[in-house]
Order: sequence, then structure tokens, then C-alpha cells
Amino acid sequence: MRRAERLIRIVQALREAAPGAVTAHDMGHRFEVSERTIYRDIAHLIGSGAPIDGEAGVGYVLRPGFDLPPLTFSFEQLDALALGARLVKATGDKNLASAANEALAKIEHALPESHRQRLRNVPLFAAFLDETVRPEAFGPVRNAIAGKRKLRVRYQSLADDTTERVIRPLALTCFGRVWLLSAWCELRNDFRHFRTDRVERLTVLAESFEDEPGKRYEDMRRAG
Repeated sequence: MRRAERLIRIVQALREAAPGAVTAHDMGHRFEVSERTIYRDIAHLIGSGAPIDGEAGVGYVLRPGFDLPPLTFSFEQLDALALGARLVKATGDKNLASAANEALAKIEHALPESHRQRLRNVPLFAAFLDETVRPEAFGPVRNAIAGKRKLRVRYQSLADDTTERVIRPLALTCFGRVWLLSAWCELRNDFRHFRTDRVERLTVLAESFEDEPGKRYEDMRRAG
């Protein structure tokens, strides 16, 4: 890890730990450097004006009100952003793909040249598989989840049983080549998962729903 990146991460570690102190030992273990290196880095940050309090052997804290300039990314973070955008373009709908491109363009515009080149040339790719099912109603479902709007769906199961039901959409998850819509099903009065390629018809209803205990996404995760 380059020193410039480590300095940014030290400030971030101090911010995340607030209001507790962080020791040089802990930061050295986290960033895989010696305590002596952390002490030198802290001294450099303080000399550069970072409002850090503390002392060796006790720990360090970052006083409130200090923040890093926006868009200071490490190379690994840029790799993650580029790969994430490429995954969105490979598996999501056209609107999400366009939004991913626009977001990367905004980030790239604000980066220094060395980081801009890194973002452009990340050697990590997400290939689109012909077998991957892109849900045609991806956008409306995403909006229904965000707006907590109920959906009426006509669904054909893998056993070719067709049902019509009202659901509370909770999440969309990509499992390799298929997207699953997780929801609270009012027909079954339980959580259900629907393959989006098996949804024959979908209507976004005017009726909204609230976060009722036992019917939320986190409840579904706890239930397994």
C-alpha cells in the first residue's frame, strides 16, 4: 500500500472509531506496517494540519469537524467501483447501466490523472451471459421496492402452476443467471422468492405498505 493511500485510510479509521481512541498497534496490524511507521504517519498528518489528538501507547482520536476532500479513492476502491459498474451493466436493466456509466464519468472527472487512468483501465470485467435473464420489469420493481408499493403478479412456478397474488416487494437479488424477487406474499401469508423470468404479468398498485414487524426484509433474513 502506498503511503498516500495509507494516510487516507488512517484518517478514515480514526473517523470510524470516534469517539474512541485507536492505537498505533491496531492500525499497524490493520494496514500491515510497523507501529513506528504509524507513528511517523500520524506525525505527518498532524504536521499537515489534521486535528489529531493522542500519544504513543495510549491511542489517537480525530477531533470533530475534520473531513477528507471528496473523491479521494485508493486504487483498490477504484477497482471496486469499476467492477461494480461493469456488473451492473452486465446484469441490470438499461436505466441502471446508464446510471452506472454516468456515475463513473462524474467520479472520473474529479480524479487526478493517475487515478483517472486507473479507473479507465481496471482489468476486471463482467461478461454478459446469453443465458442470464434480464427482468423486463426491473425498473418498475426497483421503484416499487423504494416506494413501498404493492405489486400484483401472475406467476408460473417451476412446476408450471400459475397463480395470481399481491406481494410486498422487498429485494432483488442476482443469483448467477437469474434474478430473484424476494417479497412478503399476501396469498401465502409468508415470505416468498419469485424468479423474475417466471413472472408473466406484473402491475404496480397504488396501495402502499408499511414496515410491519415480521414482514420486513431483515425479518426474512433472520428467518433464513
